[in-house]
Amino acid sequence: MTIDKCVYIVLGTRPEAIKLAPVIKMFQNVAGIKLKVILTGQHREMVEQVMQLFDIKADNDLEIMQPKQSLSDITIRSLQGLETLFQQEKPDLVIVQGDTTTAFAASLAAFYQKIPVGHVEAGLRTDELYDPYPEEANRRLISQITQLHFAPTSLAVENLQRSGVLGEIHLTGNTVIDALLDVAAKQPPCNIPGLEWDKYRVLLSTVHRRENWGEPLQHIAQGFLQLLDKFPDTVLLLPLHRNPTVREPLQAILGNHPRIFLTEPLDYAELVGAIMRSYLLLTDSGGLQEEAPSLGKPVLVLRETTERPEAVTAGTAKLIGTNVNSIVTNGAELLANATAYETMANAINPFGDGQASARILDIAQKFLEQ
Repeated sequence: MTIDKCVYIVLGTRPEAIKLAPVIKMFQNVAGIKLKVILTGQHREMVEQVMQLFDIKADNDLEIMQPKQSLSDITIRSLQGLETLFQQEKPDLVIVQGDTTTAFAASLAAFYQKIPVGHVEAGLRTDELYDPYPEEANRRLISQITQLHFAPTSLAVENLQRSGVLGEIHLTGNTVIDALLDVAAKQPPCNIPGLEWDKYRVLLSTVHRRENWGEPLQHIAQGFLQLLDKFPDTVLLLPLHRNPTVREPLQAILGNHPRIFLTEPLDYAELVGAIMRSYLLLTDSGGLQEEAPSLGKPVLVLRETTERPEAVTAGTAKLIGTNVNSIVTNGAELLANATAYETMANAINPFGDGQASARILDIAQKFLEQ
C-alpha cells in the first residue's frame, strides 16, 4: 500500500483486547497505514495484562474507569474523550470489536465525525433485546452505522443480511482463534497454589454476566456444590470477576469448600493454560464458547440464550441455563459418560482457522484504497 491512511483501533475490555490483539499486530506491519491504539479504560488491569502478553502499547488512554460506573457513565465519558481525539486527527477508519459499551460509544463517536467504522465480530444475535444486556442492543446499534462488517461465521453473515444493514459484509472467521492458537502454541503454564492438575479432573468456570446476577448466580453456585459432591475426583477452578456483585456471593457460598479454588482473574496466558489442562468448562462467557473447542474441551453454557448458536449446532457447546438440576444433570453426563464427553470434545470448532486477522487487514486495505 502506497497511500497514507490513518486507522484507529478502539478497545476498553479484556475480551476486546484479546480479539483485537492479532488485528493490531497485522496492521502494525503495513507500510502506508498509520495505526493508533486507543484505550477507553472501561477495564484497567485485565486489559493491561493482555497488552503486555501481545506486546502492544496504547497511543492514548481515556482513563474513564471509576468505581461502580454505570453504563451511562461509560458511554458519556467514552463519547466525549473520543470526540476530542477524532477531531484532533480524523482517522480514515475506526475499528471496534464485539458488543461492549466501549465498542458502541466508539462507533457512535466515529459516526458523529463521519468516519467509517469497521466492526470485528459483527452479526451475533440472540433476538432477545435484554439478553444479554446490554450486549444485544449494543451490537445491533453498531451494525446500523458500520461500513465494514467482519462476520465470524456464515450465520453471522445471514443475521446481518436479514437485518438489512448498510455497509459491506465479509466472512472472516473469529479473531479470538488467531489469538488463542498463538498463545497455546507456547504451552503456557497455569500454576494455582494447591491445585494438583494430575490428581483431579478440573472443572473450569467463569461467571460474570449481568443477567446472571442475583438469584441465578446463587443457583449456579449450588449446582457446582452438588456436582462436586457427586464426583469426588473433581475440583472446581473459578477465577472471580472483579465486580463485587459477582465475587461476593460466590465467595460466600463456595469459599470454604476444600475442592474449590477461587482465584483472582487469570491473565490470558494462564487462562489458555487452564483450558488446556481442564476437563470441561462451565461458563457464561461468550469468548470461551469459541476458544475451548479449539483445544478439545466441551463447554456447558450457563445462560438461557446464546449469540453463538453455531457452537450448539456443531456440538462443541451445550446451553444449560442456571437451574441447579440442569447444571448437575448435564455436568454429570460429561463426567460419567465417556462417549458423551468424546462426542463434544472431538466436534469441529465452527469459529475459524486462525486467519481472520489477515482477512480483515486485506479487506480494510482494499476499502482504504478506494
